[in-house]
Amino acid sequence: MIRTNNFPLIVVFLFSLALSYSMEAQSWDFIKEKDGIRIFTRKEGGNSLKSFRGVAEIHAPIEDVYNLIGNVKNLDWWDKNLREIKVLHYEKEKRAQYYLVYDSPWPVTDRDLCVDATITTDPVTGVRTIRAVPLENVVPENHAYVRIKEYRQSWILTPTGKGVVHAVLEGYVDPAGRVPDWIYNMVITDTPLKIIRGIKQRLEKH
Repeated sequence: MIRTNNFPLIVVFLFSLALSYSMEAQSWDFIKEKDGIRIFTRKEGGNSLKSFRGVAEIHAPIEDVYNLIGNVKNLDWWDKNLREIKVLHYEKEKRAQYYLVYDSPWPVTDRDLCVDATITTDPVTGVRTIRAVPLENVVPENHAYVRIKEYRQSWILTPTGKGVVHAVLEGYVDPAGRVPDWIYNMVITDTPLKIIRGIKQRLEKH
């Protein structure tokens, strides 16, 4: 699958996944709210890069939300800079491993990323948790790309019992190579907004 577009969203991952990682014990800073989606950021310990958090209520059954997020063949709502995806391993409701290539405009070098995503479901509450971290030593590095090695992203999907899902998306990525921190920090507020908005538009359009 080939996709091209502008650079900014290389900071997003797009196989969107769940669970709140314990980052530094530092509070989230509220940035903005748009289309019912609240956006937060906070600085990562030891560097100037920030992580992001998006929170929203999605008016759809949790199975519909999960199936959209977890469908490796459905990229319409993903990062438009995702140029290539290769599924390396898949266990339904348990695990997915895949290789991604992100398109960047000249002179920025394209990025690639190997992801290991795990999925859990609480049998009592029905909460779906998906978390993604780098997958190492599986796909050799390609000199044509800059390999992203510091990355994490998570989804927590909580059913409310009213046909509404409370969704929390958190993420962090060091794009590596020569990408100014200020560009990264400028676009991370749009990353969770565009991802969650895409899901809401797709599932709530009827």
